[in-house]
Amino acid sequence: MTNGNGNAPDAAPAPQLNVLAQYTKDLSFENPNAPASLQQQGQQPQINIQINVTANNLSEQEFEVVLSVEGKAEMASKVMFSFELAYAGVFRIVNVPKENLHPLVMIECPRLLFPFAREIIATAVRDGGFPPLMLDPVDFVGLYRQNMERAQQQAQVKPS
Repeated sequence: MTNGNGNAPDAAPAPQLNVLAQYTKDLSFENPNAPASLQQQGQQPQINIQINVTANNLSEQEFEVVLSVEGKAEMASKVMFSFELAYAGVFRIVNVPKENLHPLVMIECPRLLFPFAREIIATAVRDGGFPPLMLDPVDFVGLYRQNMERAQQQAQVKPS
């Protein structure tokens, strides 16, 4: 027997993840050695990228998730360009068990934000006079595990 919408009367409501807003919180691009950095270079620059995810509870069901991406391209110890992006989204999450909430917020939410952040970075680098920087996909599960292990190690080191 169903309750009229195809669900059994005692079935738990389906989990929901809704994106309420997406926005650039902070964007910085620097080309400190222009115009010399824009000349044809004989080799590829060394590019370093750092990615971090933070989240803030806005209410019981709403979270702001910030995907921070910092990068720098260097050649012969000279900075070609550098950038910082904080790209955020507000997510409403309902009907998710409490034990699954933290991984959902810290893995799935930044996964949804990443393609937009990637496009902003590619455009900023291109507009800075360089070929667009296309970031490789990010393993947010691996990043989450790494951050959880680091937090556990720091908790063990702290004196009681």
